[in-house]
Amino acid sequence: MATGIPPQKSNKRTKIPVSLSYDGKQPEESIISRTGIEFDEILPINGDGENILFYGDNFDALLFLLHNGYKGKIKLIYIDPPFATASDFVNRQMEHAYSDALCGGEYVEFLRERLILMRQLLTDDGSIYLHLDSKMAFTMKLIMDELFGEDNCRAFITRKKCSTKNYTKNTFGNVSDYIMFYSKGPDYTWNRPYEPWEIDRLIEEYPCIDERTGKRYKKVPVHAPGVRNGETGKAWRGKMPPIGKHWQYTPKKLDELDAAGEIYWSSTGNPRRKVFCDPSKGIPIQDIWLNYRDSINQAQKTTGYPTEKNYEMLKMIVCASSNPGDIVFDCFAGSGTTLGAAFECGRKWIGADKSLESIRAILKRFTAGLDVYGDYVSVPSECKQMTLEPDQKCSFSIYTTGELKPELKNLCEIKMELEAVRVSNI
Repeated sequence: MATGIPPQKSNKRTKIPVSLSYDGKQPEESIISRTGIEFDEILPINGDGENILFYGDNFDALLFLLHNGYKGKIKLIYIDPPFATASDFVNRQMEHAYSDALCGGEYVEFLRERLILMRQLLTDDGSIYLHLDSKMAFTMKLIMDELFGEDNCRAFITRKKCSTKNYTKNTFGNVSDYIMFYSKGPDYTWNRPYEPWEIDRLIEEYPCIDERTGKRYKKVPVHAPGVRNGETGKAWRGKMPPIGKHWQYTPKKLDELDAAGEIYWSSTGNPRRKVFCDPSKGIPIQDIWLNYRDSINQAQKTTGYPTEKNYEMLKMIVCASSNPGDIVFDCFAGSGTTLGAAFECGRKWIGADKSLESIRAILKRFTAGLDVYGDYVSVPSECKQMTLEPDQKCSFSIYTTGELKPELKNLCEIKMELEAVRVSNI
């Protein structure tokens, strides 16, 4: 892999801004200044708690939060919005869950307006993850650069979303989607995630064994691209850096590393640094994710909601970009995977969705528990649903509008067998 070096000429080229133009694009100020529909707390679930679930349009929920004390208070946002597929989606019982009808500029503006409000809600050290597929990811990358700044794009992640397909179209199999990770500013919360070592990969990555300590290590250069005129450009142990390069450390620091046994000297007298393996940490996760596919076997537990994302992936994101006690927000809450991951990781959460099927799935997740993914063709009669112990249940309140209150009441009456759902105060 080639590594660039700083340009030799001091004059820098002026970067020409790139923006996306389309009919109906509204000024940011007009979006932020709008007034939304008021929400009322309707129903406490599993007792009193700080977590909030909005049943209604997420744009109204965003405005409600913005005007009710949550501006600059949310540490992490993850959203998995519709993908502009021009399709309807149903659950495993073939009941309508949501429609994904918007496309083109209408879709872009729909999402942009909400992203503008989300930016207002983020803390200065907060982050946002936007999950899309190839249909709209690259268009929305331009919008994300406009709103959060190109320099604040921390990663453009490729995820393997499913197992290999027996594709019938004359093209490559479609097994990937994309996650854009942006911070609000230059200083952001980051807890580096790791995945466990596999022994074969560990040996391949760290092929050498230190005679003194017995630890595995790999050899890396002690120089870097670019000429420097300071200490790192001077001779060390009678050697100058290679042409066009400089030492990564000052000669004094290199002496310290050598004294500590962290410099490897080749038979020709060339130095390289020893990087020792710390098997307790594992491998830092990179920007290609192969181990976070969505439901892939019948032993996994789900709510049955369509497009439900990988739970372990959401736990990893939550832990990487927030700390215990922080607020995590998902305004396309769907099955509540983000909310469940936040709860398990000791974070507070806020969710929003306008689909009644979504609210049903989230109630199921936090009151009765998840179902084994199982077999679409046959379900054994003795198969029982997983249940939750009382101390595992997450407390939250459902907020909705007057217009949607009857629908929510009807849902909760239907779900009366779920012991945590009480409708006495509606």
